[in-house]
Amino acid sequence: MPKKKQNTPYTEAFRKEAVRRSDEEGVTAIQVAKELGLHVNQIYNWRNQFKRLSDKQFNSLNGVDYSKDESEEIRQLKREVKALKEERDFLKKATAYFSNQKK
Repeated sequence: MPKKKQNTPYTEAFRKEAVRRSDEEGVTAIQVAKELGLHVNQIYNWRNQFKRLSDKQFNSLNGVDYSKDESEEIRQLKREVKALKEERDFLKKATAYFSNQKK
């Protein structure tokens, strides 16, 4: 049975360089993929990922900043809100339990 090829973690710099080279005049993504030993779809995927990121890095819609830093801060705040809600719910249950114990 053939061994499945393991996914190689490519650095962001490597991926950006591959995309940049495939965007050069007279060079195709297929050529770059062959040079780097990649499947051409991988370069297309990276190109789409970087396009989505760069679109959001500089865009603001209705006053909402979609930059990478803002997105990370939002994720962190959502985690904090979740933890606080869990703590609040626990305290409500504890309060109800102890108030019933006094009766």
